[in-house]
Amino acid sequence: MKYNEIIASIDKKEYKNLYFLAGDESYYIDKISKYISEKILNDEDKAFNQVILYGKETSASEIISEVKQYPFGAKYRVIIIKEAQYVANIENIENYIKKPLSTTILVICYKNKKIDKRKSFIKYIQKNLLLFESNKLYDNQVVSWISSYCKENKRLISNKSCAILAEYLGASLTKITNELDKLFININKEQEITPILIEQNIGISKDYNVFEFQNSLGKKDVMQCNKIANYLSSNSKIYPFVLTITSVFSFFQKIIIYKQIQNQDKQQIATALKINPYFISQYQIASNNYSIKQLNYIFKYIREYELRSKGIGNKNTTSESLLKELTFKILHT
Repeated sequence: MKYNEIIASIDKKEYKNLYFLAGDESYYIDKISKYISEKILNDEDKAFNQVILYGKETSASEIISEVKQYPFGAKYRVIIIKEAQYVANIENIENYIKKPLSTTILVICYKNKKIDKRKSFIKYIQKNLLLFESNKLYDNQVVSWISSYCKENKRLISNKSCAILAEYLGASLTKITNELDKLFININKEQEITPILIEQNIGISKDYNVFEFQNSLGKKDVMQCNKIANYLSSNSKIYPFVLTITSVFSFFQKIIIYKQIQNQDKQQIATALKINPYFISQYQIASNNYSIKQLNYIFKYIREYELRSKGIGNKNTTSESLLKELTFKILHT
């Protein structure tokens, strides 16, 4: 079941005896477990019938002991196991889940760790109960997710703002929603979320960020590239070199792909590059400014400076100067 389907089924009081929530993206795991904890029992019944256990402090036998108890003055007992990935031999509850108590709703939050789907324990859950996998988004999915989240909250946001947030905040949905929710509080509902509002409320510079750095490289705007490179280098705690160079590599990789598919229609290009169609013009401009030969040199430079950032073949260049040097080589290839 998908997240929205699970929420809808809870609203309809169509409960499962086991919700096994797993994956390396904690956002949806937290949302589902919180929704269950808030919606199934009223506040009076929670005191006797809702139990929260933590994986590091509990065992499979303790979980079995809890789930076998009957509710007191309520229809259900809700048992939530947080950080369940730390429960030793959690598969030992398999015999119980095959014959669960109908009045017990067990929620297992198995975070930041892949589940082994070969185990009979997981196979049974997947076939007969509820297994929900919450996996991290790929980098190319983040912009669309931010746009959708704003739409769900009836907020307007520009494509450029989505890109800036994605580059700065990464793929952590918890981090993204925390920042957006704070932004929602601070601005009028009718206002479109622009780079200026992001700078004012979140602290991400509208002019000096990785997205604008890529854009300036594509245009071969020497002055602006150097300004942004200096800013990023001086704020390496916020913009680590390894993340910046990864973004730069991805940008030039898309340029070389664009050169091969530029005669296709807009939607096909956007799909191939895994970008919003709004940003195609950025790659069109960059494609005109860099030949295949130049791009091949640039990939060599990126590889060289990635190694130098790790101390390989780097004698005198400080970490703050690496991006400045790389920028110079890219622009003068």
